[in-house]
Amino acid sequence: MTRYDLPGLRALYDQPFFDLISQAREVYRAHWAENEVQLCTLMSIKTGGCSEDCSYCAQSAHYDTGLAKESLLPLPQILATAERARANGSTRFCMGAAWKGITENDPKFASVLETVREVSKLGMEVCVTLGQLTPEAARQLRTAGVTAYNHNLDTSPEFYPNIVTTHTFQDRLNTIQAVQASGMSVCCGGIIGMGETELDRLKMLEVLCGFDPAPESVPINCLMPMAGTPLDGQPPVDIFQLVRLIATTRIAIPKARVRLSAGRTRLSREGQALCFFAGANSIFYGDKLLTAANPGVDADRSLLSELGLGITAPQPLTPALAD
Repeated sequence: MTRYDLPGLRALYDQPFFDLISQAREVYRAHWAENEVQLCTLMSIKTGGCSEDCSYCAQSAHYDTGLAKESLLPLPQILATAERARANGSTRFCMGAAWKGITENDPKFASVLETVREVSKLGMEVCVTLGQLTPEAARQLRTAGVTAYNHNLDTSPEFYPNIVTTHTFQDRLNTIQAVQASGMSVCCGGIIGMGETELDRLKMLEVLCGFDPAPESVPINCLMPMAGTPLDGQPPVDIFQLVRLIATTRIAIPKARVRLSAGRTRLSREGQALCFFAGANSIFYGDKLLTAANPGVDADRSLLSELGLGITAPQPLTPALAD
């Protein structure tokens, strides 16, 4: 597989629009079932009160967003949501907690491991995003049944200090290294529309291209401006810039699922269709992504049906779980 550096990514990205998305479509066809989209469900299992100052996040304790701080949700509530997600067609269940990070010595870590073990019995991929990890915490999550860990780069190394000051870009890379060493897959992408340049987006992609192994999935989020955060009021992302980034990502990391993630409520149906054509083959599914609104289940089902896109089939349950 070609490993793209910044000049190579720039050359891809700057092609005439139709040349770029046509090339991306051919790469997509070579590696993936052409008319299949994976549905993922994301649940906040611990909301609000985070000590980080990420400028886009309503869950940061640094900003007055009106979001109440909540404790870690009980296992039965999480499991019920996971079961509904599976029944609705999701094949990946993602759980997010508003923490700076977690270690194996944290009392709440045992609860997280128990939750992972129970959710993994449902036959779905299990993804968690819990902030920074130690190598030992990563190892224990993998043993409990986590298949993928989400830890986004957010943006380029150069622009990162404009978005977060309570940890560094290198801190993000350290957690990703711990995840890879544990054997978990890496789900890692970014957020666009935070005031960064198109070059910043390509610099972020260049870092992703340097991962060994390559990320298993790359979520591309469009900023959802949250009231009370420093990025409230940012304009929507230009749809052609979004499609160019998706297409470039598809070519540069051909075997990754490219996830069309947060911000789809600000995209038209036609814009989403272009994203799918350019190589996106996964969406987060359900009415909410952590604290942000998301298109409804019926709306997504209708769009996929009109585009002739099927969904990735779930794994069969074991007989004991199917009873």
